[in-house]
Amino acid sequence: MWMSTARRTCKPVLLVLVVVTSIYFPHSFAVGGDSLSREPEFSGYLVKRVNGKQHHVQVFGKGDRLRLEYKYAIRTELGFAAIEIIRVDLSEVWYLLPQQRELLVMPLTRETIPIGAQLVGETQRTLIGPAVVADRPAQLFDIRTELHGIEERFYEWVDEEMGVVLKLVNQDHDWSFQYERIRKSPQPARYFDEPPGYQKRQASIERGAKGKG
Repeated sequence: MWMSTARRTCKPVLLVLVVVTSIYFPHSFAVGGDSLSREPEFSGYLVKRVNGKQHHVQVFGKGDRLRLEYKYAIRTELGFAAIEIIRVDLSEVWYLLPQQRELLVMPLTRETIPIGAQLVGETQRTLIGPAVVADRPAQLFDIRTELHGIEERFYEWVDEEMGVVLKLVNQDHDWSFQYERIRKSPQPARYFDEPPGYQKRQASIERGAKGKG
């Protein structure tokens, strides 16, 4: 009789354990061999505008790393690149040059697509209020930056859940980007690493890659 009583007792206990586990560890286990992480991971599609030209980009994000795959290759000082990898942890931007099997390395600038809300050279941030971008709730900010003695102003829309910048508009120049769609999804770490067999090459200029329509 004690066996049947134990079975009846174990069932609700197991149910409680399952519920508690799902509450305290929601979707935090990475796949594909990546370690446990609560970093924002997502994929999406954005449109970047630079001096009247539009660039359509597939995006993959993981924590402080971003991979941009351009629909049409963009021009750099060493040739055309269709893939850009942003490594905030290294303060670097990599452009993959497959013909030369090189990574063109540039520093982060205000024209680098940001991941988190903090902008390069940010000096002031003012909350304007709630908004919606790519069908996701966001907060709109008015931001001031200063870099190398140059001051600029931005409007920035930040995703309320993930903390990812969904839209950014330079108020002083024709430069902006906006996600048209974005969704949470695990991303392999290899997307953001140096490709095997590629050599790093430092850029000779400080500005970002020039757009090719």
